[in-house]
Amino acid sequence: MNTPPPHLPDRLRRALRLGLLLVCVSCGFLVLGQRRFRGGGGGGWGESYIGETERTPREVASHSTGTPMWTNAPGFEKDVFTFVRVRRDSRGWGRGGPWSTDAPDSDLNFSYRLQQMTSIKTNPEGRFLRLTDPDLTQFPFIYMVEPGSLYLSDEEIAALRKYLHNGGFLMLDDFWGDSEWDNAEEVLKRVLPERSFVELSLDHPVYHGVFEIKSKGQVPNIRTGIESEYTGVTWEENHDGDTRTVHHRAIFDDKGRMMVIATHNTDNGDGWEREGESDYFFHNFSEKISYPLGINIIYYTMTH
Repeated sequence: MNTPPPHLPDRLRRALRLGLLLVCVSCGFLVLGQRRFRGGGGGGWGESYIGETERTPREVASHSTGTPMWTNAPGFEKDVFTFVRVRRDSRGWGRGGPWSTDAPDSDLNFSYRLQQMTSIKTNPEGRFLRLTDPDLTQFPFIYMVEPGSLYLSDEEIAALRKYLHNGGFLMLDDFWGDSEWDNAEEVLKRVLPERSFVELSLDHPVYHGVFEIKSKGQVPNIRTGIESEYTGVTWEENHDGDTRTVHHRAIFDDKGRMMVIATHNTDNGDGWEREGESDYFFHNFSEKISYPLGINIIYYTMTH
């Protein structure tokens, strides 16, 4: 028999069931004021260095246009949603990026928007965790970026399997082409050998939670996204196989609960991370695609 799922405080559960519906929506899109548009590339297109000692995104300097600050009322510090990014190793064969891609900006921007657009209180610190960290069971949602380079030890495989079987949820994001998909699928097959990914249809509840999502939109990296206003290209071309078709694939348990979602040939993390660097990118990718999908995934995670 499985042990209880990761702890979710009653007040947070009630808020997620009721408060997430209190979202400002206009014509099916978020009504978001772009917070810090400076034009051009903002803070540049590099990534922040994250060492072994940093435990939270708040400890890492922004490499974009700055991260938002917020606090929660005294006494409610633990009744919050925490965005947890998995710290991991990578394969050495040159495909896919590191576990830290888009951090800290994507983690903190998404958490801020979730709190801003709903009544859900979110952790202003976030967390970086390895799968073998005992704290993992405290969090019902974890995020892995660039799983095209994913490598997990036997100990990590076992820890992730236990986490998912006990009610946890994993999101994989930002990987492109056939080889990167094959690698991620191979690793998840080791985690859940009896399960396989299936393509989600648009009638699945994850698309109809807070926002009505009618298509699988593609989010490019910031440079390609800015250029797409003139080129129309939103896919990455330096990968093998098809990169134009967005896939949302999932793994389910025996009761039909989604345990894993993989958003392939799209970069939702850049949509969260780079929202302040380009007005065009913000309105066409962050506002219309990345944030609605991310919020719907959190809503589904916490209510199923």
